[in-house]
Amino acid sequence: MAVTPTLSEATPQAASGQLNYRFALTSLTTLFFMWGFITCLNDILVPYLKGLFDLTYTQALLIQFCFFSAYFVVSVPAGMLVSRIGYQSGIVTGLLIAGAGCLLFYPAAAAHYYPLFLIALFVLAAGITILQVAANPYVSVLGRPETSSSRLTMTQAFNSLGTTLAPFFGAWLIFGGMEAPTPGEVTESTVQMPYLLLAAVLIIMALIFAFLRLPKLGKKDANLDITSGSAWRYRHLVLGAVGIFVYVGAEVGIGSFLVSFITQPDISSLDAQKASHYIAWYFGGAMVGRFIGAYVMQYIAPGKVLAFNAVCAVILLALTISSSGSLAMWALLLVGLCNSIMFPTIFSLAIHGLKQHTGQGSGILCLAIVGGAVLPLAQARLADTVNVQIAFIIPLLCYVFIAWYGAVGSKPRAVA
Repeated sequence: MAVTPTLSEATPQAASGQLNYRFALTSLTTLFFMWGFITCLNDILVPYLKGLFDLTYTQALLIQFCFFSAYFVVSVPAGMLVSRIGYQSGIVTGLLIAGAGCLLFYPAAAAHYYPLFLIALFVLAAGITILQVAANPYVSVLGRPETSSSRLTMTQAFNSLGTTLAPFFGAWLIFGGMEAPTPGEVTESTVQMPYLLLAAVLIIMALIFAFLRLPKLGKKDANLDITSGSAWRYRHLVLGAVGIFVYVGAEVGIGSFLVSFITQPDISSLDAQKASHYIAWYFGGAMVGRFIGAYVMQYIAPGKVLAFNAVCAVILLALTISSSGSLAMWALLLVGLCNSIMFPTIFSLAIHGLKQHTGQGSGILCLAIVGGAVLPLAQARLADTVNVQIAFIIPLLCYVFIAWYGAVGSKPRAVA
């Protein structure tokens, strides 16, 4: 692992390396923005495809299931791949596969067949999984270890910028701003053209990253003993994987049900098009919180900040479940502000001290992102059988665990 020298140790070569780190971090922020934008488009697809194909909540949430199940299937192979080819080559590979997934939306739309959309989403998510496995630890090692949480939170803020802008452009890009599309209103090109554009952007980015001069990191060092033990020996990593599982499940579940919740008569009675714009408030809160958190965590222990935010999320969700009208709506939207630092903080706390097992640990954590496939489906089942409002009890319980992890479970400890 590269070590950034102190100012007293700095040489012209070291100074050049730090400058290269800054350039590398700047380049990586574009990746975080892109996969945030693409992931948030799923929250637009859920309500529209639900109406288009006359789906139940459970059937509609198969969109999120197929997208996030790719993390479960691909993460471990992605970790092995990145360990062989390094972070930069892993990023290029991920971008190309994500671009191929976007291209698959063309035949899916032409066939007008829901399962083909799900396959396209799975391939797209497979590429993003490889990006996550490569980019998250890449950011963590580009600088001093003690500031890795702050650094990863800052780059994740641009991920939130993507998720904030996506709701404003998503409905217009995909459905031309129609409030409630019907099969007759949605033509092939309404879905094909936006994803062809995204495919072109991703492929161009892959070519750019292939030729950028970035630090050559991520390959396993042959001189390190990687046969003794593994990342699974570290208790804080295993608990961190559970934390990632429940966090992503909670975030995706809330985002997927925002439009359906806001449009209810006892909440706001807005139509679906206007309600979809409020998704930007949810993810915009996460963006603002990450910029604030990146600064705060330079002075306050990341675990304490994580626990505080999780407790606030529990309180807000309790208000969402027990109230109605504007209070319930804004309480739910403010959960986005609490979410802000959670993913990067859990991630950086979980891989702290793994040394040569960092690549494997990153793969395990990205494997846990499958929570975005499992928990929203459970929430959808509860929404179908009871109602949407009561179903928010599932993310509330997720944040209870995250609060405990921040306060207690994140303390580094290897198990025998």
